[in-house]
Amino acid sequence: MKSDGSVIRTDLAVAVHEDVGLPRTECRELVDDILEALIDALSIDKTVKIKAFGTFTVREKNERVGRNPKTGEAAVISARRVATFKPSNLLKRKIEQLPVN
Repeated sequence: MKSDGSVIRTDLAVAVHEDVGLPRTECRELVDDILEALIDALSIDKTVKIKAFGTFTVREKNERVGRNPKTGEAAVISARRVATFKPSNLLKRKIEQLPVN
């Protein structure tokens, strides 16, 4: 885990290696393949559901007017597609149990 508390691909591969016992290089490839499959599915507008974790979807956002927070000047934010994540109820419960810093 990085010093800022974030988890990177290598951390995921190490966790798989420790749980499953496969060689580290195979675990890294496995993590990369899973993430690539997730990216491929989202890029063709498919929904990805991972039981006990959550659901990834792609959502259309319309063009809208926003404001520059420094200047207050209005600016048009173009229409775009964004990836969204909705956590499962299990994940929500686990997060709620974490101590507040």
